Amino acid sequence: MKPSRQITLVASALLLICMVASVLLLRQVDRMRTGATLQDVLYISSPKVLKRLSLGYDGLLADIYWTRAVQYFGSNHFAGARHYDLLAPLLEITTTLDPHLTVAYEFGANFLAPKPPNGAGMPERAVELAEFGIRNNPNDWRLYYDLGFIYYMDLKDYTHAADAFARGSRVPGAHPFLRVMAAQMAQHGGELAMAQMMWATTYQSTQDRNVRANAATHLRALQVEQDVTNLEKLVAAYRAQTGHSPSSFSDLQSAGLLRAIPTDPLGHTYKLTSDGRVEVRTPDDFPFLTKGTPPGYVAPPPRFLPSD
Repeated sequence: MKPSRQITLVASALLLICMVASVLLLRQVDRMRTGATLQDVLYISSPKVLKRLSLGYDGLLADIYWTRAVQYFGSNHFAGARHYDLLAPLLEITTTLDPHLTVAYEFGANFLAPKPPNGAGMPERAVELAEFGIRNNPNDWRLYYDLGFIYYMDLKDYTHAADAFARGSRVPGAHPFLRVMAAQMAQHGGELAMAQMMWATTYQSTQDRNVRANAATHLRALQVEQDVTNLEKLVAAYRAQTGHSPSSFSDLQSAGLLRAIPTDPLGHTYKLTSDGRVEVRTPDDFPFLTKGTPPGYVAPPPRFLPSD
């Protein structure tokens, strides 16, 4: 057989194999679209192998895997799950298939990092995801912000948080707060004002309604904590002056320690207990509170809303 004939036969065989593989892949995509289980979706669990088999449909498959990741997290989060074992593999596959799908990094890191039931409790995996996003999208300052956010909020690693914010501040068009946060973080960490600045930056820098709502919820909780701290200091000052605890906020007004009856961010008056503690009247209105709730109060998990 002539060499040219052999080459033609080999090329034809390869073309036929590729066509068959494409048909099989498209059929699998169709099954994934119409309700295959997560076990079906993760039948091929290696992102690199799946990318090689995608035959040019990387973006389509990435969108499908990202949708599955959102559905998986949302349903488990709503049910108050304590384990999210499939979340990291779904996100790894999604971002390997499409390294420029930045929404998967932003939301994926927020899914992975927080402790259950608000997240998967995998901050280290969230850091890996954010760093992978930065390597593939070095000019997106939001990814540096997300990385610093994880280090600050979930790992309490202020040195690495400062470094992430500083790296992000050097990206053209970066939010000016990144430079401020890098400087603040380098000096000290863990202050209420710092957390307020970070959530305010999140609120201001996104148009996604669910991210904004989440940031606003955290900001209200932080405002309550600041109010409770300040009011309990006034109660202690009143006790030092009079030798007894105030029976109401009116006593603090009469003593010249308070101008008006204090209200929470939703307009409800705070409650002053007989032992001098300050509480919100409806704790369920303020997810993420660490101060201002009755003893033994257990907050319900905040409801997850998938992004549009």
